[in-house]
Amino acid sequence: MGLKRTDEFRQDAMRIALTSGLTRKQVAGDLGVGMSTLNKWITAHRDTDVVSKEDLSLAQENDRLRRENRLLKEKREILKRATQFFAGLKQ
Repeated sequence: MGLKRTDEFRQDAMRIALTSGLTRKQVAGDLGVGMSTLNKWITAHRDTDVVSKEDLSLAQENDRLRRENRLLKEKREILKRATQFFAGLKQ
């Protein structure tokens, strides 16, 4: 039989999953709960104020910045390779 989690634990788990920037799989693993369990908690409490509007907007901004950062790193790598390629042609 599974371990009974407190409401406080569930709320903290949902807040972490929604605002930390980690994947739900990572959060579930770190907290020792199944991913399906974490997803059920989030779905059941989607319309409640588990996460403040400010925290949610910060999490969305973090996601946007992470995507932008990843894209910029990819562009930088392409430019590095192009520079190396064209430097090799001059020799």
